[in-house]
Amino acid sequence: MTNARPIHVGAVDLGASSGRVMVGTIADGRIELTETRRFTNGPIPLPGPDGERLYWDVLHLWDEIREGLLAAVRDVGPLSAVGIDTWGVDYGLLSPSGLLAGQVAAYRCPRTRGVPAEVFAAIPAAELYAVNGLQVQDFNTVFQLVAESRDGGLPRATATADGAAPSAGDAQRTMLLLPDLLTYWLTGRPVAEITNASTTGLVDARERAWSAPLLERLRTAVGVDLDGVLPGIVEPGTVVGPVRRDVVDVFGPDGAPTPVVAVGSHDTASAVIAVPAAGDDFAYVSCGTWSLVGLELDAPVLTEASRAANFTNELGVDGTVRYLKNVMGLWVFNEAVRTWRAQGLELSYRELDAAAEAAEPLRTVVDINDPVFFDPGDMAARIDDFAIRTDQPRPRSVGEYVRCIDDSLALAYRRAVREASELSGKHVGVLHMVGGGISNRLLCRLAADATGLKVVAGPAEGTALGNMVVAARGAGLIEGDLTALRKLVHDSTEITEYAPDPAAAAGWEAAERQLFQ
Repeated sequence: MTNARPIHVGAVDLGASSGRVMVGTIADGRIELTETRRFTNGPIPLPGPDGERLYWDVLHLWDEIREGLLAAVRDVGPLSAVGIDTWGVDYGLLSPSGLLAGQVAAYRCPRTRGVPAEVFAAIPAAELYAVNGLQVQDFNTVFQLVAESRDGGLPRATATADGAAPSAGDAQRTMLLLPDLLTYWLTGRPVAEITNASTTGLVDARERAWSAPLLERLRTAVGVDLDGVLPGIVEPGTVVGPVRRDVVDVFGPDGAPTPVVAVGSHDTASAVIAVPAAGDDFAYVSCGTWSLVGLELDAPVLTEASRAANFTNELGVDGTVRYLKNVMGLWVFNEAVRTWRAQGLELSYRELDAAAEAAEPLRTVVDINDPVFFDPGDMAARIDDFAIRTDQPRPRSVGEYVRCIDDSLALAYRRAVREASELSGKHVGVLHMVGGGISNRLLCRLAADATGLKVVAGPAEGTALGNMVVAARGAGLIEGDLTALRKLVHDSTEITEYAPDPAAAAGWEAAERQLFQ
């Protein structure tokens, strides 16, 4: 992992609430991070045929990414590789001429409400899970594509369940998931990187390829024809192509073209690569807007018990599987803070954390994955409603609301780690937490107490670091397997450990029984 001169690798890392462009300078077995651009992100409401819909401002994102890459070259130096990661499931459609054919819908857009049940009426849920191994969520790409087809954004199948004829004048589309769309704009080459493609529900989790039988079932049973819509799949580490300097003037050492590498383009895939684990007996929490809680496996778990528990098998780097459960995450906290500030209550995150620390533990806990917490809005009011429904005391202060959210997240981690271990048969000896959420030291400590596991927290910039090491390896700048990549991350990172308090175990067991049994 040593190199003769510093290597500069650019990482574009987009989240649902913000994005940034970072540069990792690799030298002497370490990575030093420089942020060259940070910008806000969020869905934009627009009127639709059935009420308000939510879309991403991808032109804003693209402009910010270009500025961030230009700043990287100007402020740090020529880039030897670039990688892009974002959240999963969302996509853009290209016209036959390669232009963006419409708006990019956000996963919280209500257009897919009720679609999963309609799909399962035609294709049983167990049949789908046996192929894609995917957790059922309204916003999975397969359900979005059904909604897209009904809106006229995709050609209708020639034979549908209701006998409808295809729409006249339908034009062929190419679907590119968000990181692949941005890669396409940089390079001109359309691909589907596998870690993000596996969130669509259209991939065979065993074969790591589009499932031809499943696509045929969608055509004949649901009326959604994806023939020619899906680009070729590539694995992480594939060099997609050079940055087109006529698009953005980014270059490498000696003026050579900078390659864009397909990294673990699902942000969780990149975050898991950055887990600084020495062995394989670990569970992880990628802690941000969502908390992704799970294990790294060699093969998917496609059992009926796994489906019933709503676990997902998303594909990872180097042939791995991210066996995990989506937990609502810091979205609930962020929405609560947004509402309080709109009401005129200005408290810093440090003040909120201190108030939560001082609050009574486990006084009120909620099922953080309850659908009531999914949509934007007043989370404190929803916590009140949940507490009343479950015969619990309502929080009495801001500190108690924040403590309720932290306790409820830790309880969700406890359940997800235990279930993942039981369903996969894999022993878990340590819990790694990565991502921006580890700045909440109380949450890290509660996670240790709730799970009974040592928590190793760090890196906070796990997604960007995971992106960078795969991009650098794909471009031939460094070598090594996952263990070697993780050692490079470990040696570049500040790590904090939290030991569980055995005396806390009984309280967590009682809280779980009260809420879920």
